[in-house]
Amino acid sequence: IPEEYGHAILSRALSAFAKRHPQVDITVRYAHSGAQIAALAAGELDLAVVFEWQDLSGGEVLMHDPTVWVTSELHHMHEERPVPIALYNRAGWCKDFAIKSLEQRGLAYRVAYTSDTNGGLRLAVTSGLAIAPISRSNIPAGCRELTAADGFGDIDSSNVVLRRNPNASGKAIDGMEEAIREAFTNR
Repeated sequence: IPEEYGHAILSRALSAFAKRHPQVDITVRYAHSGAQIAALAAGELDLAVVFEWQDLSGGEVLMHDPTVWVTSELHHMHEERPVPIALYNRAGWCKDFAIKSLEQRGLAYRVAYTSDTNGGLRLAVTSGLAIAPISRSNIPAGCRELTAADGFGDIDSSNVVLRRNPNASGKAIDGMEEAIREAFTNR
């Protein structure tokens, strides 16, 4: 599951699952979507919650959660030029989506901070180091989305998707799938 949904959503799913299946051992992986998809294909995972930017999987869309540029309400880093940005260490998504969104708007930027986790990006924003790409549902307190009125806009149009290993079966897997679905529905 992406780190962004670990506390608020996964904790509810695990709690509901544990009540229904108290004797089942669970392994949770916080990882980027590419790693989750590879683990599903290798048979290392039964279920995965991933971000998808195109309808590729045939998985179940749990929610639409676009990635947006986020700034601190206190620090206003989005007003600096070049605008300081925080990015993931992974180059592919950042180049294809985050940086492209700035370049399409003609915004000068500098990479001021890199991290391999969403928590790291949130820290960069809340401490006033940079603006960062964060899913709309996970904007930290004291921060806000940068909109078209600010000269920014959505970075991507991602969906959060539940994928299941086609070779995985059993009541426990069905139960976890249902618990995850319910946790996203009742967010």
